[in-house]
Amino acid sequence: MLAKNIADRLKGSSWIRDMFEKGERLRQKYGIDNVYDFSLGNPDIEPPESVKIALRSLADSKLPGMHKYMSNAGLASVREKIAAHIKANTGIDLKAEHIVMACGAAGGLNVVLKTILDPGDEVIIFAPYFPEYKTYIDNHSGVPVISTCNTATFMPDLDELEKKLSPRTKAIILNTPNNPTGVVYNESILKSIADLLNSKERQYGTRILVISDEPYASIVFDNIEAPNIMKIFENSVTVTSCSKSLALPGERIGWIAVNPAMGEATLLVSGLVYSTRALGFVNAPALFQRVVAGSLEETVDPDVYKERRDILYDQLIKAGYECVKPQGAFYLFPRSPMEDDIQFVNQAAEYNILVVPGTAFGCPGHFRIAYCVSLETIEKSLDAFKALIEDCRRS
Repeated sequence: MLAKNIADRLKGSSWIRDMFEKGERLRQKYGIDNVYDFSLGNPDIEPPESVKIALRSLADSKLPGMHKYMSNAGLASVREKIAAHIKANTGIDLKAEHIVMACGAAGGLNVVLKTILDPGDEVIIFAPYFPEYKTYIDNHSGVPVISTCNTATFMPDLDELEKKLSPRTKAIILNTPNNPTGVVYNESILKSIADLLNSKERQYGTRILVISDEPYASIVFDNIEAPNIMKIFENSVTVTSCSKSLALPGERIGWIAVNPAMGEATLLVSGLVYSTRALGFVNAPALFQRVVAGSLEETVDPDVYKERRDILYDQLIKAGYECVKPQGAFYLFPRSPMEDDIQFVNQAAEYNILVVPGTAFGCPGHFRIAYCVSLETIEKSLDAFKALIEDCRRS
């Protein structure tokens, strides 16, 4: 019954979801308070109160036609507000016609890839990467090409990137702040990537689209600012969602913004609108388009995550773990104390600690901790993390 492609992929299904399901079994056995589940980037905090107020107000609204179909691009009034918000914060002259509403960043990425990829076109992703990127590229007959990062900093390796760029390169996906490392790519490295792409475009006579996946853009720490991609890359789109910025992962609402400086911006937007319909999304959820339009100045408090990062990072380093300190998002990506990161993750489960192996992110020898959990869970887990690394040293 199943397509062979799907059957094959089920055999290697998501490590992240696998660990989450293992957590369900451990919670049933040991109780919820005795399992430390860091597997899934599922924020435990609630949306800002203003978002809840807007939702209640809209739910009670007598506005006619509020739940009807609209343009596949989304509500014009919402897109106007988003464009104006981006322009006010960046100076980039975005207008409503440069915005396409999406069913979360995942939906937005699929719409972009559907629009630009011909069979065999290559899309470069940096390891470590969000694992679903490979699936999304495969969805649209593209070929994922992996370019590594320097594991001392988790910044992209420019020499490696130059080797991976080819006449078949159609796009490159950037994710900063990054999942799984929490690293923010600095302006210097991004400008170097832009110079390299410009050089290769001239060499090959091609156009390479930079797709910036930005669900964590508002979650940054230590007075660090995530560089604006559109100011650095002319051929660029940003894809974002409110899953993390407003703690609304289950509502699947976000948008695609097309750089107005791009030569074919209007044509690309037309393709995005068509792909939104062709993929069966039809349009992003009407109610939550209106909710986010009234909440563009709102965000979850990054200091909530910073406190958790500081406690967990400091204590893990003290216990002997090695880790690049994250500057954003809500992930740590320490080096595994055991050479085999999958073996380590299985060992961690013996201590009721659920983390995801770096192998899942294309970076063996590390593991990801999603610290978007309660402070109580973090504090209770510290003794288990300490006992775990001591056990690894004895092995």
